[in-house]
Amino acid sequence: MSVSSNSSASDGVDWQDVEPDEEQLTFTSPFGPETFPTLRELLDHCQNTKGFDLVATFKRLGLDFHGGVKLVNFLRCSTRDSTPVRNEVTAEDFADDKYLIPVLENDALLFSLDEILEQENESAVTSEGAASGPSELAAQNKELQAQLEALKEQFANYRLAVEETLDRRWGDEKEPAPSNIAPKKDNGDYYFESYAANEIHETMLKDQVRTDAYRDFIYENKNLFAGKTVLDIGCGTGILSMFCAKAGASHVIAVDKSDIIAKATENVFNNGLSDKITCLRGAIEDVKLPVDKVDIIVSEWMGYCLLYEAMLPSVLYARDHYLKEGGLLIPSSATLWIAPIEDPEFVADSIDYWRDVYGFDMKAMQENIYDEVRVQVMPSKIVCGTASPFRCLDLYRVTTDELVFTAEWTSQLTRQIDSLTGFLIWFDNFFAGSTSTYMPNPEETPETWKKQPGDIAFTTGPFEKETHWRQGVMILPPSESSALESGAKLSGTVTFATAESNKRALEIEIAWSTNEKTPITRKWDLK
Repeated sequence: MSVSSNSSASDGVDWQDVEPDEEQLTFTSPFGPETFPTLRELLDHCQNTKGFDLVATFKRLGLDFHGGVKLVNFLRCSTRDSTPVRNEVTAEDFADDKYLIPVLENDALLFSLDEILEQENESAVTSEGAASGPSELAAQNKELQAQLEALKEQFANYRLAVEETLDRRWGDEKEPAPSNIAPKKDNGDYYFESYAANEIHETMLKDQVRTDAYRDFIYENKNLFAGKTVLDIGCGTGILSMFCAKAGASHVIAVDKSDIIAKATENVFNNGLSDKITCLRGAIEDVKLPVDKVDIIVSEWMGYCLLYEAMLPSVLYARDHYLKEGGLLIPSSATLWIAPIEDPEFVADSIDYWRDVYGFDMKAMQENIYDEVRVQVMPSKIVCGTASPFRCLDLYRVTTDELVFTAEWTSQLTRQIDSLTGFLIWFDNFFAGSTSTYMPNPEETPETWKKQPGDIAFTTGPFEKETHWRQGVMILPPSESSALESGAKLSGTVTFATAESNKRALEIEIAWSTNEKTPITRKWDLK
């Protein structure tokens, strides 16, 4: 809403444009905790107190922007590690590319390197200008100006790398797309680009069920990791790799094709684990590992309804090419479950809602509404029949071809229902300290599974603490739903297939019948 100048004048208020305050930088000494409000004061401190002239060192070594970054981070690393620094430092002292990684977050000195380089260039002009004519001086100024512009561009690129700006959100990336919009085709990079955003990793790390399971298994089985070589596929922020290193692994190879690998490398360095963890960027099918075989493969590859995102084939590829005979897979098996549900409240809120939106009929929004898998947390009270484990994947033996399958399922209603709303699908994961495979018992829960000491299990189902995987919800249209008595038996098949339009998407087909009647079949998309 705009306000006219007349109204402002009549109110007797003199409005003035207020410029936003500029960000106040604080410069931290590379030789200690001392901080300074200006770059000049920092440079004077280094020269007068520490006997180290940064500007002169830049000039003596002929450093460009990236060389300056390395020098500053080298000095900070030496201070942090209590390593003496010679006044006559040489370029070889900080030649390692690890010094491109900033030691301080938002290091104002790094952001001001162009000013140091400008001072160096200005001093060169002063010394050479006395013996040069006006034309030569103008040529030198022109050349130095071009160098300064190039350095500013380098600085801008570096700052962007340090201060990532990401506008994608977890919900936007992971929710199924509306069915009336053509799905994105997987061009090989889109999937990995979606994992560059901080939000998606924050969501996964804050999923305590997920992260605690990996941590607990690794820390409770340190004897399995001591002195071993571990491969972490899709390492993300590097959390699992760091768990393994802390548990005693001698070498961890962390692989990820997403840009997040740069952050993982920083995380590893900042936690003092660079000597144990090697970070590699690329798909596991493409990268060259520094070893021929590994003792353990760890990966968090699970997607919605377990197989969405199709990351498991990469783990199986690594298993077949890199895992030593008798080596461990973490997790070792996964189980898919299905159960019938009755939820009239959900139908009213999510489907019938469109028939009266503030008094308007928006039934157009219901188009294809029964054709999509919804991914959300559902209350356990809506489950109206026994859960059926329709597929157990033994990760030591399953093949990629077997990830497209049709499996049988059965259920018995535990109460009378007015209408069968649809079906719920979820999965469990099992972490075993040996190559044995856990086969689920429908009468058990993760708390009662018979496990060896150190084994870990968790579920994404509706009866336990929610996870970021939630559950897959498949809703039936009214024409395919009916009232059923308590004790009625449901049976049928579940088919998992890869979507033709996107190899990382899923098509789920469920066939069911009651008391041996003619089966009904319906297909849902998870895009």
